[in-house]
Amino acid sequence: MSPETVALAILLLGIIALVGKIIRVRTKWTQRLFLPVSVIGGFLALILGPEVLGRLADLVGISSLADGVFGSGVLEVWGELPSLLISVVFATLFLGKSIPSPRKAVRLMGPQVSLGVTFAAGQYVIGILLTVLLLAPLFGVPPMFGALIEMGFEGGHGTAAGMSSVMADLGFSGGGDLALATATVGIVSGIVIGVIAVNWAARKGHAQFLDANAGMSESTRTGVYERDARPTGATLTVRPESVEALTLHVGIIAVAVLIGQGLLSGLQAIEQALWADSVEILAYVPLFPLAMLGGVVVQLVADRTGLARFMDKGTLDRLQGVSLDLLIISALGALSLEAIAENIGAFVILVVAGIAWNLLVFFVLAPRFIRMYWFERGIGDFGQSMGVTATGLLLMRMADPENQSPAYEAFGYKQLVLEPFFGGGLVTAMAVPLIAQFGPYNFLWPMVVLLVLGILSGLFYFGRKRQFAVESSEVPS
Repeated sequence: MSPETVALAILLLGIIALVGKIIRVRTKWTQRLFLPVSVIGGFLALILGPEVLGRLADLVGISSLADGVFGSGVLEVWGELPSLLISVVFATLFLGKSIPSPRKAVRLMGPQVSLGVTFAAGQYVIGILLTVLLLAPLFGVPPMFGALIEMGFEGGHGTAAGMSSVMADLGFSGGGDLALATATVGIVSGIVIGVIAVNWAARKGHAQFLDANAGMSESTRTGVYERDARPTGATLTVRPESVEALTLHVGIIAVAVLIGQGLLSGLQAIEQALWADSVEILAYVPLFPLAMLGGVVVQLVADRTGLARFMDKGTLDRLQGVSLDLLIISALGALSLEAIAENIGAFVILVVAGIAWNLLVFFVLAPRFIRMYWFERGIGDFGQSMGVTATGLLLMRMADPENQSPAYEAFGYKQLVLEPFFGGGLVTAMAVPLIAQFGPYNFLWPMVVLLVLGILSGLFYFGRKRQFAVESSEVPS
């Protein structure tokens, strides 16, 4: 692909995002669903691409639109972008914020970790059992099909796109498209169910800081800040005449990604030298979970050397957000509907089972794991388990608009423990290679153990332990 094609593909992503934002501002149904602009833009790109417009054009004999309005070169670039951008997204997860002391974190995150493990491990248990006992015999799907719930729901579009090439290398060629479709169902249903749950909690008194009669502001519906209420998105840490702050932060992210690449290459070299003749796992692990560890290394070094003063979390969040938006639009725009159509029966059963599991954990187990502010703290984990972290944060903001509960802090500490493993971490990255090479049951049993530990610790330890009357001020800083 030529540099001009790459540039055009990226410019088109920006234009699609702009059109998606106009659609969000102008249409009530997208506002009611709180659909992210990236998802709206991704669907727009999909409709205008070969999978929808191209197929319709083929039916009426318009060959010039066989590849949609974008052309095959642009679609080729879009197909490659997600696997690159996902490393940027994960590299920034822990950059720009100090790693807290274990004592401070443990006080809030205990029941939250139990809940997060129950969500994530249970998605593997439900998915794999359903696949080997029903879907594989009935529809002929491969055992790796059972990993799609956690990959798409807990991991989201970024993880699904990042794992696409891994599944293709292991013989599951349609896995990437199915994972992206799972992520799309997850984020849409997560937002819809979450909004319904917030309104239900306000009426029933489970959300302690909500007025059931208070309406949603226009700013929240349209996703546009009022002129006099715009927050500061980033802070300059260096003077622009020396270096643009954005350039500096791009360099910091690049260092984290390169450290991740070094870690991955080193681990793969060790595998090749010691046991690759009998089994290969690390050869199929993608870069992004190691890029996340690279970000942790950079942050730890920055904290200990004083270099953290050059890093601004707001700027890093903006770069992460740009990468994730472009990733989702390009991934959905390059989505193939053929694999979904071929596996529609198994796909529907799988995602319905995944949604049912998440609802069970949230409404039945969360109140028993978290004795105080269970709804405000649980809704974030539910949103994340259905889509991405941003979905969880959105629902937490709806349930606790003034941040009066410890939900945000507990959620953040929990992320430090679970992000390296689930939702795109090492467990997610290694699940498909392990299932492919050792069979589904050898991966299922560790997930069953984790699930049992999560449920037992939540019910019989944290659920019975005295928890804070927890206002954030009670947590030592």
